[in-house]
Amino acid sequence: MRKNYLIVVVGHSVHGRLRRIQIPHYAIHVVLSLALFGGIVGLGLASSYARMLWKAAAYNELREEKEALQRHNEELRKAVDEREVQIASLGELATEVSIAFGIKRPEASEASVPAEETPKRDFDDFVTQYDFLQQVRLSPTGSKSLWYWLENTTPSVWPVQGRLSSSFGKRRDPFSGEGAFHPGVDLRSRRGTPVVAAADGLVTESGWGGQYGKRVILNHGPNSLSTHYAHLSEFFVRSGEIVRRGQVIGRAGGTGRATSPHLHYEVRFKGTPVNPYRYLQKSNPKSASFDFAD
Repeated sequence: MRKNYLIVVVGHSVHGRLRRIQIPHYAIHVVLSLALFGGIVGLGLASSYARMLWKAAAYNELREEKEALQRHNEELRKAVDEREVQIASLGELATEVSIAFGIKRPEASEASVPAEETPKRDFDDFVTQYDFLQQVRLSPTGSKSLWYWLENTTPSVWPVQGRLSSSFGKRRDPFSGEGAFHPGVDLRSRRGTPVVAAADGLVTESGWGGQYGKRVILNHGPNSLSTHYAHLSEFFVRSGEIVRRGQVIGRAGGTGRATSPHLHYEVRFKGTPVNPYRYLQKSNPKSASFDFAD
């Protein structure tokens, strides 16, 4: 029987002897098959490793996204808690206003039917109280009984926890470098630091004030004093709302014409700016109450 094989001739480099090596065809087939199998296995392992790396990267990305969502959810939860405290405070204030002005408050349609307390029911009650308060129109000068309920109408607390960075009066304008009159004081603080009302009063303005940025103005009644809080990052009160001394009305920021986060604070007597330092020096900046409700 004739066998198929491959002959390889090998010659010696020194004495020139030749040697023939016979390699059967099946051996070549076996070697090629093993090489092909090894290549396929190697390719599979490389593909599996690449998929494992891709899944690990996707897992890390999902984990980071989950952590970011958890942080955002925590921030939203804190914001909701603050708003609930504010709404509860408005409800109490609505009761006081009702007593002061003899306003008949709307009665709940289901007052006679006891119902289980639920978060939705509580929220609806708060919204009803808030809407009722918004319908009450108060005049800063037309009612003596309004100021009867506001006892602490003289500014007596620091409006923000920070340090004095620019005083009242003449100074060098930080933008133009020229001399200018500064109608208030600047209290340097971090962005987002709570800003409180320096005294009981009525909100006469809350919104954008040009170069003052986001601003809140409080009228303190018969003493002819008003306080201005400018460059806020946000504010929590509306025009016509009554606030109490120490109540949080906004947060410090750098809106408007400002070079860095701070609170621009003014005290005005009959509309004329006066030095706020005479009121600041009567109180300790660390003793101010920073509450979202009375």
